[in-house]
This record gives sequence, structure tokens and C-alpha cells, in this order.
Amino acid sequence: MKLKYYAWLRDSLGRESEEIVLPPEIKTVGMLLDWLPSQGERYKRAFEYIDVVLVSVNSHYADRNHPVRDEDEVILAPPIAGG
Repeated sequence: MKLKYYAWLRDSLGRESEEIVLPPEIKTVGMLLDWLPSQGERYKRAFEYIDVVLVSVNSHYADRNHPVRDEDEVILAPPIAGG
């Protein structure tokens, strides 16, 4: 799976994207979002506010129930406010 990070997620993780091997028990966006913070302190800090992050799977917005597979591209983008 290709994960792409934007805004403060990219800054916190120190990368724009990465390839991961999806564990077999991870079947939905919600499961992925719950699993990622368990992958180390850097991920735990970066995903502290994961509930506000917008998720796209293969260029389509996805909710926590949306299925995910190894061949997917998942974009994680925090909302951006201007003013």
C-alpha cells in the first residue's frame, strides 16, 4: 500500500509518502487509522489528532468503513484553514 501524507502529517513523519505491507487483519480505513499509531513513537505523535484527517482511497474520499487492500493508494490530509 502506498501512503501519502500532507500538511502537518508530512512534517511530523518527515516524509511525503511511504510503501507499507498491510497486515492481513487490516481490512478497513478505520482499522488502518487505528493500527498506524502503534507503529512507533513518531507515528503515535503524528496521528494524535487522526479524527480530523481526511482520507482518500484511490482518489475517492473514504470513511472509516471503506475497505483497503495492499494495492491501494491512501492519502491522509489534515484539513487546512485559511484566514
